[in-house]
Formats: sequence, C-alpha cells, structure tokens
Amino acid sequence: MKQLIIFLLFIVACTPPRKPAEQAPAPLYDYDVEQRLTDLGITLTPPPKPIANYVNAVRSGKLVFMAGKGPTRPDGGYVTGKVGIDLTVEEGYEAARLTAIAQLAALQAAIGDLNKVVRIVKVTGMVNAAPDFDQHPEVINGFSDLMVEVFGERGKHARAAVGMGSLPRNIACEIEMIVEVQD
Repeated sequence: MKQLIIFLLFIVACTPPRKPAEQAPAPLYDYDVEQRLTDLGITLTPPPKPIANYVNAVRSGKLVFMAGKGPTRPDGGYVTGKVGIDLTVEEGYEAARLTAIAQLAALQAAIGDLNKVVRIVKVTGMVNAAPDFDQHPEVINGFSDLMVEVFGERGKHARAAVGMGSLPRNIACEIEMIVEVQD
C-alpha cells in the first residue's frame, strides 16, 4: 500500500499542470461589422488577383499591410481621370469610397472576418489630380468616412492625402492602409 501511495505521488509530481482552456477573445464590437456593411447596402466580392508582382495583403504580427487599391466599379471597371479636370471633388469622393470597399474586400479575404479589426491604423491616399488641385483631403474623406461608418471609433486613423501627376491605368485615386487585427 505504501508503495502504491509513493507511486501515485510520483505520478502526480511528474504530471505537468494542465493549461486552462483558451477562451475566445472578447468581441471588439457591440454589433456585427459584416452586417453593418449589409445594412449600408455594401456587398463585398472576392478581390481580383493583383495585376503585377505583389500581394493584396501582408500580415506581420497583429498588423496587416494592405497594398494600394483603386476605385473598382461594381461592373469591374475602374473610375478613371484626373480630379479637377475630368472629375469633380464629389466624383473623387465617390471613387475613394469605392476604393474603401475594394480594400475591405481584400482585407476580409486576408483575415476571414472583419469583426477581428482592432483598428484602422494608417491610410495613405493618392489622388490623380490636376496640377493646381488642392482638395485632396476632401477626396480621400470618401475612404475615411466609410471606415468610420463601418468600424466606428476603431475606423479613425492617421492619414496622408496627396496629389499625384498620374496613377496606374489613370485611376482616380489609389489608397493603401495598415490595419491592426485580433489574433
């Protein structure tokens, strides 16, 4: 009997402690982000494959670095032209909003669930603009406003809004972003 007790004590002493069951992280939102998109009348479609030698997203730790996207219409074509010549500020704003939708589709493809977005950290907006155009922030607000509509306070971000002499395929704007996500 004494040997059995010693044996059992030995087993208990040699058995590693059990790890507590991992709990799912607490939800970040008091609403479903993807339902909010539906409520806004936005349907995300799978992003197209990149047209050059790059990827849509690269994750490093909790950060996702999103490649620049342009304003893709529902038919798959781009909004093109220079803001201040071919497009008004309002049309540029709508182009930036379409770019936000394209970025959300690429982000969803990269992380699986937009409810994992902790914060939109940084946005760089480039506007294909006339040389004397100076309303770049008003154009890129089309992107920023949608991020706040979708993610609330977590959608507010640091940002640059700059003019460019040209952009690939003559698109109206190109916008990239950095996003922090939950594990």
